[in-house]
Amino acid sequence: MDHDLIVIGAGPGGYIAAIRAAQLGLSVACIDDWSRDDGGPAPGGTCTNVGCIPSKAMLQSSEHYEHVAHGMAEHGIEVGSVKLDLARMLARKQQVVRQNNDGILYLFKKNKVKFLHGRAAFAAQVDGGFEIEVSGAEQARLRARHVIVATGSRPRALPGVEFDEKRVLSNTGALALQKVPERMGIIGAGVIGLEMGSVWRRLGAKVTVLEALPEFLGAADAQVAKEAMKQFTRQGLDIQLGVKIAEVKPAAKNGPVKLRYADAKGAEQTLEVDALMVSIGRLPHTEGLQLDKVGVKTDERGFVVVDGDCRTEVPGIWAVGDVVRGPMLAHKAEEEGVAVAERLAGQKPHVDFNTVPWVIYTSPEIAWVGQTEQALKAAGRAYKAGSFPFMANGRARALGDTTGFVKMLADASTDEILGVHVIGPLASELIAEAAVAMEFKASAEDIARICHAHPTLSEAMKEAALATDSRALNF
Repeated sequence: MDHDLIVIGAGPGGYIAAIRAAQLGLSVACIDDWSRDDGGPAPGGTCTNVGCIPSKAMLQSSEHYEHVAHGMAEHGIEVGSVKLDLARMLARKQQVVRQNNDGILYLFKKNKVKFLHGRAAFAAQVDGGFEIEVSGAEQARLRARHVIVATGSRPRALPGVEFDEKRVLSNTGALALQKVPERMGIIGAGVIGLEMGSVWRRLGAKVTVLEALPEFLGAADAQVAKEAMKQFTRQGLDIQLGVKIAEVKPAAKNGPVKLRYADAKGAEQTLEVDALMVSIGRLPHTEGLQLDKVGVKTDERGFVVVDGDCRTEVPGIWAVGDVVRGPMLAHKAEEEGVAVAERLAGQKPHVDFNTVPWVIYTSPEIAWVGQTEQALKAAGRAYKAGSFPFMANGRARALGDTTGFVKMLADASTDEILGVHVIGPLASELIAEAAVAMEFKASAEDIARICHAHPTLSEAMKEAALATDSRALNF
């Protein structure tokens, strides 16, 4: 065999799996076909190239723009006219992406992972392993005892409406608009839709978000979702729920995209936009892998079928990340990738989906881990809840951002933390404390008894823990 392990895909699940396996002494090759504009390799998958990383760069830049344009006066800073240089903002985004691409290539070299820039497919099952054919930028045939499929996901299009990435956009096109659209439509009020809607609203677009479901952010805690809806509406996002799309008529050259839809009351509505982003979910990306040649099965939705340890039914073939069941989150993919690498080395790792945090990087940020209050009610589990508003937090006041709150849910009898929900400043960073606590089966009292530095936003976590016992000190 050429290698102990071949990893197909260098997104978060794939490149992390390859590095961890190499650290454990395995001979590893990783194959990925993402390319930069100049044709060079761009490892990192959707997350690095057209997802997590560039969207955060644009969110940060657009937040700076909005703050300078509208938020400096209260700090005693007078600013003249503010001018947007979108080309420069996009160039910075691409520089951030390139730095991450190059960082992964460096890590491969550092850890002695053989990297091939090309498209991989199963060629055959051979004695003791599998043969993989690489085509495209690099061409080769490799053999390995084990293979990890980590090919990620692709955006789901509306039936009959293809992405042209100029007027009808996926996340890829929404991150690369060369001018701010006067009117922007977004179909889908999920994480990606809300983040990109926030970016372009801050930069001057009138944004309308159309969501088919009758509830806003149904995966989040209902109290958090209600607060988020209030804040986003106040900012200027027009969010319409319970919508049924009847027709999307793509634009003629330089013309608007026309939509017909029924609103929540069943009344027919029309909307014309200069750019339409379709964000209605993602599909597992398995095209071209030739899984049938080695007997790997996919389910009715196209996901690779695996067990709880990410094993397929074919011994020696594994799959992780967006291409398998579970939340489509980069950090979930990373944890699965590490776990599979360690299983190959004879270790016994464990991934607990209940302690995988979720984050929406809007303003206010939204983050949660564990159970929602509505889920606990539906399960009939006795619990107690405590919350603490950022308006009562000294650091939040100093920052000038007192939106939102921290909410903690704990078992009524054992006090074990069951879920933590944050909406407000730096929620993405605050949620880590809750995830750590839940991994160690901590109680709300444990958090309440830990000394938190003052003044910090993290004090809101301590106060929410105290509030589960009706003894918050600052509210």
